[in-house]
Amino acid sequence: MSGANVYTQELKHREDQLALQYLPAVKAMSFRLKERLPSSIDYLDLCAIGTEELVKLARRYDEAQNDSFWGYAKTRVYGAMLDYLRSLDVVSRASRRLIKEIDSAIEKHLVKFDIEPTNHDLALLLGTSEEKIYEARIASDIYTILPLDDQLGNELEGGTLDRMEHEELVDVIKEVLMGFEEREQMIIQLYYFEELTLKEISGILNITESRISQIHKSVIRRIKEMVAG
Repeated sequence: MSGANVYTQELKHREDQLALQYLPAVKAMSFRLKERLPSSIDYLDLCAIGTEELVKLARRYDEAQNDSFWGYAKTRVYGAMLDYLRSLDVVSRASRRLIKEIDSAIEKHLVKFDIEPTNHDLALLLGTSEEKIYEARIASDIYTILPLDDQLGNELEGGTLDRMEHEELVDVIKEVLMGFEEREQMIIQLYYFEELTLKEISGILNITESRISQIHKSVIRRIKEMVAG
């Protein structure tokens, strides 16, 4: 084997070892993301997407430019998993309409009965099938995992979000959150920035998961209204 081939083989071996070193971190990231998603999303699919991206990154990593491989790779691996969720295209225009109707019906039902309606209840209230309710709620659960930019961008017409600077959006979000009570601000902090599950937040704040979900959706709705207004 020529010297060039030996060097190439050794380089590839180092790159693969680098990827293997951080494979447990990718598995942990996949598992953590899966905890926040519906059962229809397979952990193994997330892990495969993350691993594939990890290997690609290891093979083009330049330690002279980045002193921490995982610091360089972490956001890109997570981004690849989010791209996979986006590619599922579960939130069509029709399902977005139904999701809004479901959210509104749940909110009214909670106010009246202090308990979240079942899919059967929602199907009767909205005059549709339980299957469509189930599919829309799964789509909604996936949708809420995506960054706020995605959620706002899919809802706003006329490229409103495209015309906004990131700093402007951050200011809008801060202004909206200031209108909420401290507990509600904490829910958004724990969900989006600490990436806790609804169950974990429920345990911390001692309120129901359905109430947390409604507060989250209310915040998103208010942000959309302010951005679009």
